[in-house]
Amino acid sequence: MKTLELLPKKELRIIKGDPWAWKADIKTPLQNFEPGEIVRVIDSKGRFVGVGYINPESLITVRLLTYEDREIDYQFFEEKIREALKLRKELYPEEETFRLVFSEGDFLPGLVVDKFENLVVFQITTLGMEIRKDWIVKALENILNPEIIVERSDSPVRKKEGLEPVKGIVKGKIEKDIVIRINGLNFAINPLEGQKTGFFLDQRENYLLLKNISKGRRVLDAFCNNGAFGIHAFKFGAREVVFLDASERALELVRKNLVINDIKDSYSFIKGDALKLLKEIERKGEKFDMIILDPPAFIKDRSKLKEGMRGYKEINLRAMKMLRDGGFLLTCSCSHFLSKENFLKVLEESAFDSGKIIKILDFRSQPKDHPYLICLPESNYLKCALLQVMGR
Repeated sequence: MKTLELLPKKELRIIKGDPWAWKADIKTPLQNFEPGEIVRVIDSKGRFVGVGYINPESLITVRLLTYEDREIDYQFFEEKIREALKLRKELYPEEETFRLVFSEGDFLPGLVVDKFENLVVFQITTLGMEIRKDWIVKALENILNPEIIVERSDSPVRKKEGLEPVKGIVKGKIEKDIVIRINGLNFAINPLEGQKTGFFLDQRENYLLLKNISKGRRVLDAFCNNGAFGIHAFKFGAREVVFLDASERALELVRKNLVINDIKDSYSFIKGDALKLLKEIERKGEKFDMIILDPPAFIKDRSKLKEGMRGYKEINLRAMKMLRDGGFLLTCSCSHFLSKENFLKVLEESAFDSGKIIKILDFRSQPKDHPYLICLPESNYLKCALLQVMGR
């Protein structure tokens, strides 16, 4: 195992617990290393810091796997995945659907694993993990022995690591949509066709925010994807839900999920870009008692922060204008480039420009099976605010 030395004054952040070493943090010449190989990291005084994998072509050059001075082999991956499973079983003792591995949050950077009962879906985003894929699959087999294993390594971020997208069935077969249970409701997923791993488990606890505020209300579920928020609203007594999404596949899933939950209440569908349609709906004078905004990440990199904030402001401003006085807005952002402070700034400006006053009733992040590191704010990406919106 080769040794990599950090620069003085750059090392403290990493010693404190940030698992990323950028090119500017490293003293050792990078041409000494092969992409993906395991390295032993030391500080400028030669003291051991951790062990990780390196990609000299990536801006995030080293990602630490452990603070123990040990070999990284198959046994390491089995131990880490078993540790992650033990934690989930403690957090969700009666659940069989959860995020099993959350990248840096479980000290397996570049790896995400979702467990949907007897289906396991994994995603690899870094070269260091790609090289060790066989160990990962073997560990999942030995620990879980699932009926189906699917790889969804088709995230665009793989390009930054010099990797091509990969998607396919590793074990078993999928002949139709698979039905999972979330909060007592049924949802159809197809891990080969849906977004990410097939279902957004990061909102599972936030769906329950609708419990005491949905009864008798008219709801708009914008960027609805598979309709999980709107279907939870029906579970909690909503009288009508309008589902809005740009994807016909998403709206087909909403229809299927309504059927498998035996929901026959009043609902309708709007297909189109919510960023544009919210403005049109508002201008038509439509009013709702509750609006849910759960858009995809508007900010894909730091250089797009201002542009993305304008997008978040636009959708929140339109939603606030469409709400009846005292109505509820559940609004989210999944972009880690948008801090909580900037998200609140967007909401403040949206309220001012729409002539509204807002109360924050609750503010949530990702659930317990998406742990984040205090020294790596990027791992704390989800913002979810429940607001009451009132006229001035």
